[in-house]
Amino acid sequence: MKAVWNGVVIAESDDTVVIEGNHYFPESALKREYVVGSNHRTMCSWKGQANYYSLLVDGELNPDAVWYYADPKEAAAEIKGRVAFWKGVKVS
Repeated sequence: MKAVWNGVVIAESDDTVVIEGNHYFPESALKREYVVGSNHRTMCSWKGQANYYSLLVDGELNPDAVWYYADPKEAAAEIKGRVAFWKGVKVS
């Protein structure tokens, strides 16, 4: 699987976990040179608190386009150490 935004591969891995239609990539597959921090947080009733990263590619910012659960609830333990994408990031 590949996650692509703005014509650039942001992450690539054969090891993804699919939950609710989203592919969760190993965090090690994330190309850190395109990632910037974000203070955004959301809460999921069964997965826990989601943290976010933004993407910066060729001077364009895609705020909060990557999310992860640093300490997921037990029901979502399989996505610990993984990241997922939205906001125009194409996963195929």
